[in-house]
Amino acid sequence: MERHRFAAFGLLLALTAGAQVASAQMVAAVSDTSKTTATTSDSAAKAAEAVPNFFRDIQANAFASFGYINNLNQPQDQSIGLRYFDNRANTFSADLAELVVQKAVAKPGEAGFRIDLTAGTFAGLTQSAGLRIGDNADLQQAFVSYIAPLGTGLRIDAGKFVTHMGYELIEGYDGYNDNYSRSLLFNYAIPLTHTGIKASYSPNTHIGLMAMVVNGWDLALDNNASKSIGAQLMLKPADPVALYVNYIGGPENSDDNSSIRHVVDLIGTFTVSPMLALGVNADFGSEGGTSAVTAGKDAKWSGFAGYAKISTSGPFSLGLRAETFKDEGGTRLGIGEARVNEFTITPAFKFGSNFVVRPELRYDTSDSEPFFDDKGLAKKNQATVGINAIWVY
Repeated sequence: MERHRFAAFGLLLALTAGAQVASAQMVAAVSDTSKTTATTSDSAAKAAEAVPNFFRDIQANAFASFGYINNLNQPQDQSIGLRYFDNRANTFSADLAELVVQKAVAKPGEAGFRIDLTAGTFAGLTQSAGLRIGDNADLQQAFVSYIAPLGTGLRIDAGKFVTHMGYELIEGYDGYNDNYSRSLLFNYAIPLTHTGIKASYSPNTHIGLMAMVVNGWDLALDNNASKSIGAQLMLKPADPVALYVNYIGGPENSDDNSSIRHVVDLIGTFTVSPMLALGVNADFGSEGGTSAVTAGKDAKWSGFAGYAKISTSGPFSLGLRAETFKDEGGTRLGIGEARVNEFTITPAFKFGSNFVVRPELRYDTSDSEPFFDDKGLAKKNQATVGINAIWVY
C-alpha cells in the first residue's frame, strides 16, 4: 500500500514536471512564431517599399465585343452598305478585344502614360496611316501625360490619342455607345484618332478648354508639310446639361498643303431624369477645291443626330438614334451627292456589372441608290438586324 502511495506521488511529480516543460516549450514556440511573423511582415514591407510608386500605380483594363448582323436585303456579296465598322453581313464577328495599360494622372505634378492595344475585325479599321501592326490589330492609343502645376493644373498629352470630335466613341473599357452600329456622323463626318500634342485646362468644373497640334486625320506619319489644329470648348452651366464645341482644321490630302479641311462639331447632352438621357450631335465640314461632284468647288458635308436612352430600375435599357447626313461634294460617302437617313433601336440587357447583350434593328434610306438586294439590283433602303455582346473589366 505504501509502495503504491509513493508510486502515485512519483507519477504526480513526473506529470507536473512534464507539463511545466511543455508549457515552456509552447511559450517558446509562440515567441518564435511571433518573431517569424514579424520578420515576414518586415520583409514584405521592405519589398513593397523597394518597388517604385510608378509601378505600383499601373492599372490594367480589358474590353471585348462579339457580334452578328444580318442584312435583310440579302445582297450577293454579303455587304452592308455605308457601314464602316460592321460592313459584313451574315457572319459572326470577333469585333474587338482591347487591353489597356496605364498610369493615370489626376493632380498637378503627376506624370503617366496610356497604351491601348486592340485586335479583332474592327481593330484594323482604326489604324492610322504610317502605323501598322497587322491587318486586324492596332495600337489605338499610346501617349504620355503630365499635369503641370499651373492654376488648377495644365494637362499635356503627347502621342497618339482618340479624337475629341463626335458624340459617339471608339468603344473600349472606359466607354461604349448606346447603339451597336456606329452613326453616319461617326463614320464619315469626323476623324477617329490623332498623333501629336494637346493641352487641356479646366479653370473650374463648369468650363473646359483644349487645344492641339497634330499630323491630321488618322495619320501617325504626316502626309504633307503642314499640321492640323484642333480645339474644344466644354460648358456645363448646370449638372444635367453639357455643351461641347469642337473644331479641327488643316490640309489632309497627300502632298497638298493648300486644300484646307474644316470641321465644326457640336454636341449637347441633357439628363432629364435617372430614367431618360438625351443627346444631340451636329457636324459641318468643308474642304477647299476637292468636290467630286463639281470640279474646282469646295466639298461640303453636314449632318445631325439625335439620341435618347431610356433606363429602368432593372437591367434593361433602350437606346434610340435618328440621324441625317448630306454629302454635297461626294467625297465622304463616295456615291456622289447624296443624303442618307437612318433610325436605330437598340435594347440592352446588363448582367452584373461587366456583361451587356444588345440586340439591334436599323433602317437606312437614301435619295440615291447605294444599297443592293439579292438580285444585284440597286435600292434606296436597307434594313439590318443584329446582336452584340460586350464584356468590360
